[in-house]
Amino acid sequence: MSGVVKAVSRSKSHTFSKPNEEQITLIAGHGVEGDAHAGATVKHLSRILKFGNAPNLRQVHLIHEELFDELREAGFTVAAGQMGENVTTEGIDLLNLPKGARLHL
Repeated sequence: MSGVVKAVSRSKSHTFSKPNEEQITLIAGHGVEGDAHAGATVKHLSRILKFGNAPNLRQVHLIHEELFDELREAGFTVAAGQMGENVTTEGIDLLNLPKGARLHL
C-alpha cells in the first residue's frame, strides 16, 4: 500500500486546530516533537481528568484527506490541520488498517 503525506501539523498548546509545518519529527513512544499531545502518558486534558496517567495511545493523529473531500461535498470547508491531526494523508485507508500496522512516513 502506498499513499501521500499531504500535510504535517503540530501545536505546542492544547488548541483544536494545528498550524501546518514544513516538517515534523516523530519520536517512537513519544509522538510528535513539540506537540501538546506528545508523551508516554495521556496529554488530552479531558482524558487526564478521566483516566489520570494512563498510557498515551494517541501520540500521533492521522486523518485521510478523502474525509475533507466528503465534508466539502456536505458543505463544510475544512483544511489540513483544522481537525487537530498531525499528519494528513491521501490514498491510505487509515480506517481499515489492522491493529499493529506500521506506516513508513
